[in-house]
Amino acid sequence: MRNKWAILWLLVVLVVGAHQVRFWRSARLDTDVLALLPEDEQAPEVGAATRKLADQAGRELVMLVGAADWDSAQRAADVVKAELSRDDSPLKASALDASSLETALELYRPYRDRLLTSSQREWLAKASPEELGGTALMKLYQPAGPKLTDWEADPLGLWPDWWAARASESTARPRDGRLWLSGEGREWVLLAWHSQVSAFALGDEGNITSAVARARAAMEAQVPGSRMVSAGVPLYAEAAASQASSEMSTIGIGSLAAVLLLVWLTFRSVRPIVLVGLSLVLGCAVALSVTALVFERVHLLTLVFGSSLVGVAEDYGFHYFAARQGRPPSERWPLMRGLLPGMVLALATSVVAYLALGIAPFPGLRQMALFSATGLVAAFLTVACWFPLLDTGELPVTSFATRFGASLSRWPRFTHTPAWWVGTAVLGLFVVGGLWRLGTRDDVRQLQNAPAHLISDQRELGRLLGLPSPAQFFLVGGDDAEQVLEREAALKAKLDPLVMQKVLSGYRAVSDWLPSRVQQRADAELSARAEAQAVAAVAEATGEAPTRARFADDVLTPERLLASPASAAIRQQWLGQLGDGHFSIVMLRGLNDPSALPRVAEAAQGLEGVRWVDKTREISSLLERYRRLMGGLIVLGYVAVLLLLVARFRRQAWRAWVPTALGTLVTLACFGWVGEPLQLFTVLGFMLLLGMGVDYGIFMLEHPGDNSAWLAVALAGVSTLLSFGLLGLSATPALRSFGLTMLLGEVTIWVLTPCCRLPSGKDVS
Repeated sequence: MRNKWAILWLLVVLVVGAHQVRFWRSARLDTDVLALLPEDEQAPEVGAATRKLADQAGRELVMLVGAADWDSAQRAADVVKAELSRDDSPLKASALDASSLETALELYRPYRDRLLTSSQREWLAKASPEELGGTALMKLYQPAGPKLTDWEADPLGLWPDWWAARASESTARPRDGRLWLSGEGREWVLLAWHSQVSAFALGDEGNITSAVARARAAMEAQVPGSRMVSAGVPLYAEAAASQASSEMSTIGIGSLAAVLLLVWLTFRSVRPIVLVGLSLVLGCAVALSVTALVFERVHLLTLVFGSSLVGVAEDYGFHYFAARQGRPPSERWPLMRGLLPGMVLALATSVVAYLALGIAPFPGLRQMALFSATGLVAAFLTVACWFPLLDTGELPVTSFATRFGASLSRWPRFTHTPAWWVGTAVLGLFVVGGLWRLGTRDDVRQLQNAPAHLISDQRELGRLLGLPSPAQFFLVGGDDAEQVLEREAALKAKLDPLVMQKVLSGYRAVSDWLPSRVQQRADAELSARAEAQAVAAVAEATGEAPTRARFADDVLTPERLLASPASAAIRQQWLGQLGDGHFSIVMLRGLNDPSALPRVAEAAQGLEGVRWVDKTREISSLLERYRRLMGGLIVLGYVAVLLLLVARFRRQAWRAWVPTALGTLVTLACFGWVGEPLQLFTVLGFMLLLGMGVDYGIFMLEHPGDNSAWLAVALAGVSTLLSFGLLGLSATPALRSFGLTMLLGEVTIWVLTPCCRLPSGKDVS
């Protein structure tokens, strides 16, 4: 039977190996921070809007190439374009230049008469025939020059003003066939690029960043004094991928090396090193394959988190070899049967703790939970099925193992003495004081840590171009597209006073480029009446009989606009149909003062179908909500684990439970005293402490007074400290907090567990 289990596990491993080859060829890895976050249960359309904004920007890269004068800026832009247009470049130039204006003019020209700004509507409604005629005469006799259209098609010159209002959404203007702006003492050329490769594929890691760096170096060499500012999701994605790969190497390889060094010092044999290493590799491989099969993509932070798995999965191998020392090879299988009850109970508590991460609706946490739980199970099965089969040689007791095992008898044990009670009181005061000072922080920005130069470039580019914020916007919904555009118009009427009061610098709405049908027809009637009066006044004054041009009989529709390249400016804001409704996004510019957010949010009050979305605040609120939820689950988890321990160990169950409970409290107190705030990932660390910390007590109670059990616990504790302590080196604040939680908690639990051991010779019952 034992050979059948070994063969069955071998077949599973072969299947996993085949899957690993296919997986790493496709590199289905994700670095998008939004993939870690939960959906908004109350409004799934908000999640769809956020994803739409993120997807549109996922492959886009924007650059400003500047120099002290316009000629130098153009030469610098030519150098950059030449460098990034090479055959091996991962970027392709986007159609963002002065020629795109001609495309938009051709689309809108038949509908010129129904495109009016709010100020134009107000003027046309109040202007007298004499005022209209005077304006038309002035436009007629203006000096010849470049114009958007001829006089007959626009006798009052309304169209240039409409386009000027559209152009105010960006500071870039056409100049010499390029898009130009001036600011901060430089002349700038605006360039846009589209990534031809996925920014999230490890096989292409660094391609875009390297290409941009080469272009910048060539530009600075050929045009001294020039400067490039670049921003875009691909740069952030590659930076995140590079950071995650570096951290995986530091944490995963560092943990593995530390574990194998401990094994060598303890057993002085290659066989335990090879077999423990095998269990760790198979645990991670199976975990990755199962996660990839369950989820569409595996997140890089899942791998960073999972790389710490080696600090837990080796516990079973340690326990086996610590007990195996000094015993003949013939006792391998009976030894394993004797160890299995404690190992299974330890596995169950750890898996339950890991799977508890998946209770919260965070896709990233569910991935981490599944990865860790399946990795532990795979490592355990490798130990149980293969170790006795492959461990055929002698394994003598080493001097290091003997000395360390003997240290258990010298380790202090809790007794009813005055000194212990005084120490307990001091510890209690420390815990109470720390908990009193403990604060909380739930900020979504803790989930990422972008390089400072990227953040600086993003801010400068946004300041120069006047780009809208993707984190705060209005979501406008309706039964159909027409109702959405009408509701946008009502919202804009409330935003205009805020723009006049400088609360905002402006906004960008689909209805600016595509008025509703009702608005188009009303504007067409208004402009026709006013322009007829203007043409009649010109005819009377000049004696000629000019005629007004004819325009399209129908209206401009969303389908027609979206099918044209002219819709590039607002395509990402038109969500179209989602479920039973239609939705669009109204984006805001110049929203730099957080204190102004409540005033802006008030604009949505009383408007049906309009919702204010502050994604940063909403996600932070979700983090707070699930921190509280997981905190409650930890309390329930401690109760459930205590009941399991009581069922197994009766009155002695507290000896396995108290060290972990105290470890959690001491860690919280330390955070309070040093000013480290409590956050969701800190709470998740406590959940794992519950599962792993109890393992040490279980091993000590299953084998009371056994030096080999203490050796296994010590090795497991030290290796776990190394692996999770290395997470404290992560540049991601959330993972760093998690690592510090595990480091402090594990140290406390490891120190206290032998203090709660049974007296020598006493049975657990």
